[in-house]
Amino acid sequence: MEIDGAYGTRLHVTEFGGSGPGILLLHGLTDHAGTWASTAAWLTAYGRVVGYDARGHGRSGRPDGPYHRDAFVGDAAAVIERLGLGPALVIGHSMGGLTAWQLAGRRPELVRGVVIGDMSPVTPADGLRRWRDWLDDWPVPFASLDEVRAYFGAARPALGEVFAGVMRQGPDGWWPLAHRAHVLAAAEHWQARDHRPELALVRCPALVVAGGRSDEPVERQREAAALLPDARFAVLPESGHVLHREDPAGWRAAVEPFTATLLR
Repeated sequence: MEIDGAYGTRLHVTEFGGSGPGILLLHGLTDHAGTWASTAAWLTAYGRVVGYDARGHGRSGRPDGPYHRDAFVGDAAAVIERLGLGPALVIGHSMGGLTAWQLAGRRPELVRGVVIGDMSPVTPADGLRRWRDWLDDWPVPFASLDEVRAYFGAARPALGEVFAGVMRQGPDGWWPLAHRAHVLAAAEHWQARDHRPELALVRCPALVVAGGRSDEPVERQREAAALLPDARFAVLPESGHVLHREDPAGWRAAVEPFTATLLR
């Protein structure tokens, strides 16, 4: 399914199933909606589960712009409104977590609760440079998906599968679905910023889940939970950044009780 998001961008929407209250899943930078398949499989017991590929990602439109925060928040609002999901439980990972709390603060009538997966409220001053350097190191095009898995999953095999899911095959090999310029344009609008003032605007119940082995500081995320007016906090000690793929059992154990209470 496709719908019109903010600024006329076409968004590719995935209906995972279920009925009842709306549950919207927001992936992180460079990812796509398919990353949520294992989470959606148990979430459908609690409501209608929907995800979408963010602008510039997956099968959604790849406009030259905009890639600022208003565009990403506007896209999430458009999906909720056009599919009648509101007020929705909004679950976001990384950049999607940032979008989730910004949406809840700006459009409270659309959001009944948020889950923020491994997103620090304060991003590093050199964050954009780190993203640029990391992307520049990718040996694209990859010769095969096995090469993708080996490159990204050397330390954590689950990450190899994550990145294998966001590649497309070209005549010369495998390339990321998200264009480098669009990834950096999106990152530019949330790196080197203090997002803590936004958290106080969120009035709905919230859950912050951090990865104990992530590059996102656990204490910053604990601080985020403390700044949210009605929040819970959990740490997955053995998980890195991509919680729902690296520790799916731990992720479910943290998120499902919150979901069940919120949507009962």
